Amino acid sequence: MADVMPSRTGQVSRKTNETDVSVSVNIDGTGASKVTTGVGFFDHMLDQLARHSLIDMEISTEGDLHVDDHHTVEDTGIAIGQAIAKALGDRRGITRYASIDLAMDETMTRAAVDVSGRPFLVWNVAFSSPKIGTFDTELVREFFQAFAQHAGITLHVQNIYGANNHHIAETCFKSVARVLRTATEIDPRQAGRVPSTKGTLA
Repeated sequence: MADVMPSRTGQVSRKTNETDVSVSVNIDGTGASKVTTGVGFFDHMLDQLARHSLIDMEISTEGDLHVDDHHTVEDTGIAIGQAIAKALGDRRGITRYASIDLAMDETMTRAAVDVSGRPFLVWNVAFSSPKIGTFDTELVREFFQAFAQHAGITLHVQNIYGANNHHIAETCFKSVARVLRTATEIDPRQAGRVPSTKGTLA
């Protein structure tokens, strides 16, 4: 009888004086998403993250938006990262590494990931405006910093060129989504091994 692959799902609830976040993910999904954070542009970016990673995501955040969007974005990143880490478990059998150059109109962004258990973010992205609509562009980095730290991944993101700030932000989310999709996929040649000579990615 063939081995049955365990379900790679994760759920996290996180409540502080600033935010109340609930996240569930399914690594082996179809990219379905249900996202409500109260921040329209951020919801749009999270939809892109789910759609292009093929990771199903349900995300609900209630935050202190009367202050600003910072706590909502950062704490959502923390919770998504924690849910992804739970879903991956010991990371046995995964591809582990991936990179992509992703184009969108005039913009090109590169992302590379090592699903290593060692959190690190290298961020080489500059925006020409502090805002996209009402959204603070500096929060794009804050999201990925929180996400990488709590997912336990090494993540490098570099905007190679681009003029439109919406496109720059969107290519960051889409490129990270695509490398997550590849790196978290099961590699049948790994035969269920942890892809590390250490024997662990914890």
